[in-house]
Amino acid sequence: MTNDFAADVLICGAGAAGLTLGIELARRGVSFRLIEKMAQPFPGSRGKGIQPRTQEIFEDLGILDKVVAAGGIYPPSREYHRDGSYTEKDTIERHEPTPAEPYHIPLMIPQFLTERIMRDRLAELGNRVEFGCELVGFEQDADGVTARTVGPNGEETVAVRYLIGADGGRSFVRGALGVNFPGKTLGVRAIVADAALTGLDREAWHQFNDGDMQRMAAVCPLAGTDLFQIQAPVPLEGEVDLSGEGLVRMIAERTGRSDIQVQAVSWASAYAMNARLADRYRVGRVFLVGDAAHIHPPTGGQGLNTSVQDAYNLGWKLAAVLHGAEDRLLDSYEQERRPVAEAVLGLSTRLLDAQKQGGMRRGREVHQLDIGYPDSPLSKELPKRVDGLRAGDRAPDAPVRGAAGQPLRLFELFRGPHWTLLVNEAPHANVSPRPGLYVHHVGRGGDVVDAWDHIRNAYALAAGECVLIRPDGYLGAMVDVGETVKLEIYLARMGLAQLERVSE
Repeated sequence: MTNDFAADVLICGAGAAGLTLGIELARRGVSFRLIEKMAQPFPGSRGKGIQPRTQEIFEDLGILDKVVAAGGIYPPSREYHRDGSYTEKDTIERHEPTPAEPYHIPLMIPQFLTERIMRDRLAELGNRVEFGCELVGFEQDADGVTARTVGPNGEETVAVRYLIGADGGRSFVRGALGVNFPGKTLGVRAIVADAALTGLDREAWHQFNDGDMQRMAAVCPLAGTDLFQIQAPVPLEGEVDLSGEGLVRMIAERTGRSDIQVQAVSWASAYAMNARLADRYRVGRVFLVGDAAHIHPPTGGQGLNTSVQDAYNLGWKLAAVLHGAEDRLLDSYEQERRPVAEAVLGLSTRLLDAQKQGGMRRGREVHQLDIGYPDSPLSKELPKRVDGLRAGDRAPDAPVRGAAGQPLRLFELFRGPHWTLLVNEAPHANVSPRPGLYVHHVGRGGDVVDAWDHIRNAYALAAGECVLIRPDGYLGAMVDVGETVKLEIYLARMGLAQLERVSE
C-alpha cells in the first residue's frame, strides 16, 4: 500500500457519532475526511434527549450553550383517561445541580438541530461533511486502509491510516469486516413522525392508552421547533400510512378525538426495535462507533448519547497514537466502551418492558454520570485506593478560585484536548511540563484555591496526592507525589513524553 495518505482518518457516516469524532480530531490537528452517503443532512428527531453526561461532553466541545438555547426541558407527561380526564406527572426525576454534577436533567432537542450545531462547530474548526459520498469498498494492511468511495465526482480511491464506521445500524463497514451483530428483535414495531398539528397544547407530552401496546399513542412538542413528535406502536407486519391523513386516522382511532389534525409531516419512519451489540469494535485499522456497534430501543434516551460518548472516547486515542502513543492504546476503546453498550442495552430493554406495562419513569440510571472504566488498562492507582473516587471514574466538577482571585470551575481547566494533572498540597512536586499536559497545583502556593472545599469533598486527596484527568474527563491515574517516576512512564505510554531540557 502506498504511504501517500490523503488523510489520517476517513469517517464514514455524519450522524452524531461521526460529527463528534470529526470535532475531536479537528481540534487536535488530525487530518480527516467525513463522508455521508445521504445527499442532505438527516431531517428527523429520532434522538431527542441529551443526557447530563453528554451535556458535559458538549461543554468541552464548545457547543453546550447553543444546544441549550436551541432546545428545552422535557414537559410533564399528561396521561389521558377513557372519560376524557387526565393526570400529569414528570417522567424524569428532577434533581438540583451540585458542585460535582452541574448538569442534572436531560435536555430535549431534536436530532436534526443537534447535528446542525455540530456541523457548525466543525465548520468553525475548518472542516465540513461531504454529503452524497458513499463508501463502497475497502481493504487494509499493516500501514493503512485503501477505501473506495462514490460521490458527485465519480469513483475515488482514498488512502488513509484509519477507517471509522459510523454508518448506523445497517453499517456497510461492519458488514464488510464480517463482524457479527448478535442480539434480538424485541417484538415491537413503532412509528415516529415529526409533524405540524393542531388540537393539542405544547405544555405537556400527551400520552394516550399508556401501557396498551395496541392502542398507545404519544404526541410530544419538540423543543426548539413548532413541530410535535408522534410515536406509536404498530403491527409487526404490513404497510403503515405515514402521510398526514394516515396519522390523523391513527390518532383518531386511538384517542377517539377528531380535533387533532396534522397539517404537514416533515419526517416519518416505521421501524422494528432491536437490541444488538457487535462482537468486535476494532479490526486492525478499522473501528466501529455508535449504531454501527450497538443499537437500542429508544426507551431511556440512550442511543445517541452512547454514540457520542463512543466517539469522544476514540477521538483522543486516535490522535494520541497518530502523534506517537503506543498503538495498544487503541485497544482500550473496545475494552472500555463495549461493556458500557452492553449495560445500556440491558437498561433500554428493561425500560421498554416497563413502558409496555405503563408508567415508565426515568431516573439517575439514564443520566450516564455513573459510567466509568475501573477495569480499564488505562486506570492506575499508586498506591491502591480502597474507597472514595477511583481511577476510571468520571472526574467531578468543582467551583474553585484562581490564585488571582477570579472564580473558576475544574471543568474550565479540563476543557480542551489536553490531559490535566491536579497536584494537591505539593507545590514543589517534580512533574515536568510538556505539550498536551496542563499541571495545576491546588492549595498553599498553588494556582488553584479550593476556596469552598469542593475539590476536597469530591476528590478526597491527601496532601501530596496527584490525580491525572484524561482528555475525555475520566481519571486516568491517582498517584502519590513520590511515584512521579511511574507517572512519567504512564504519560510516555500516552504519547506525552518530556521535552528535552535545555540549560537555563
